[in-house]
Amino acid sequence: MTETAKRRPGPRIEEVARVAGVSKSTVSRVINDEQYVSAKSREAVHAAIAELGYSPNQAARALAGQRANAIALVVSEPTGRVLSDPFFAGVLRGVHAELAGRHLQLLLMMSQPSDTDDLVAYLSSGHVDGALLVSLHGEDPLVPMLQEIGLPVVVGGRPLGTTGVPFVDSDNFTGGLEAARHLASLGRKRIATVAGPKDMAVGADRLSGFKRGLSEAKIATDLVAHGDFTPESGVQAMERLLRKAPGLDAVFIAADIMALGALQVLHAHGKRIPDDVAVIGFDDSVFASTTTPPLTTIRQDVEELGRTMTWRLLAELAGEDGLPPSLLLPTSLVKRASA
Repeated sequence: MTETAKRRPGPRIEEVARVAGVSKSTVSRVINDEQYVSAKSREAVHAAIAELGYSPNQAARALAGQRANAIALVVSEPTGRVLSDPFFAGVLRGVHAELAGRHLQLLLMMSQPSDTDDLVAYLSSGHVDGALLVSLHGEDPLVPMLQEIGLPVVVGGRPLGTTGVPFVDSDNFTGGLEAARHLASLGRKRIATVAGPKDMAVGADRLSGFKRGLSEAKIATDLVAHGDFTPESGVQAMERLLRKAPGLDAVFIAADIMALGALQVLHAHGKRIPDDVAVIGFDDSVFASTTTPPLTTIRQDVEELGRTMTWRLLAELAGEDGLPPSLLLPTSLVKRASA
C-alpha cells in the first residue's frame, strides 16, 4: 500500500451513493443541506452515511446543522511566489473585504501537487465550509477531489479540463484582443508577445485574444515566447524574442510582473521605449506606474475578482437559487508612456 493510500480519508462519496442507491450529486446535495432532494433519497443517504461511517465531517456537520464558520483560500503556487506577486495580494484584499463583518475566518493555504491528498484530507475534516481555489495549473485533480467529497468550491480563473465547477475570471480574451488592436493602431508591424503559461487558461485566453487582434490587422502571429508570471521568465522570453526578431517594434507582455524583466532586456539592448519598441502589459498592478517609462497595460480589477469569488461561494453556502455558473469581469486599456 502506498503512502498516499494510507492517508486517504475513509469512505468516499461514491460509496455513499452506491449504498444509498442515488447519484453522487444527490449525496452532495444532502451533505450540503440543499433543496430538490426527495425525503426518501435524503433518508437513504443519511442511512448510508451512518452505515459507512462517512465522516469528512462535512457530512457530519451538515447532518448536525453545524458550520465551521470558515473558508479556505487555496493558492496553487509556492509560498515565495504568493508573497512576492501583487496579484495574490489583491485577491486576498478582495476576499478579506467581502468577509468583513460576517464573522467568518479565512485560512490561507498554499498547494503543491505532492500535497494534494493531505490538503483534501484537511479540507474534508470539518475545518472549513468551502474553498476558493486560485492559480490552478493544467487539469489539477484538486477540483474533482473536492467536488467528490461535497465541499463547495469556487475557482478564480477558468479551470482547464474541469466542468461543473463555478468560477470567476477576468475577460482575458478581450484584454489580449484590445492590446493587439492598440499596438496595430500605432502602426506597429512586427509585434511579439510574452505569453503566460501554457498550462493555465489565463495564458491561453490572453494569447488567443492577442492573436485574434493581430489577425484582424493582417499582422503575423509567429512571435510568441512563454513565461510563468515571474520577472525572470520575462527576461528569458524577451531574450528569445529578440534573437528571433531583432527588429520587432512592439510587444504585449501577458503580466506586468513579467514586463519588469522584459523592460530590463529591452533597455540593455539599447531599445528606446516606445520609439523603437512599444510595450503593453497586463494587470495594471502597482508595478505599472513605476517602470521606466510608465507601462501601458490592460487593467483587471483583482480585488473585485477576490470579492466576487467570495460572494459566489457564500451565496452557495447560504442556499441561494439561480446562481450563475461563471462570472466574467471586464478589462480595460490604461494608456501610459510605453505604448
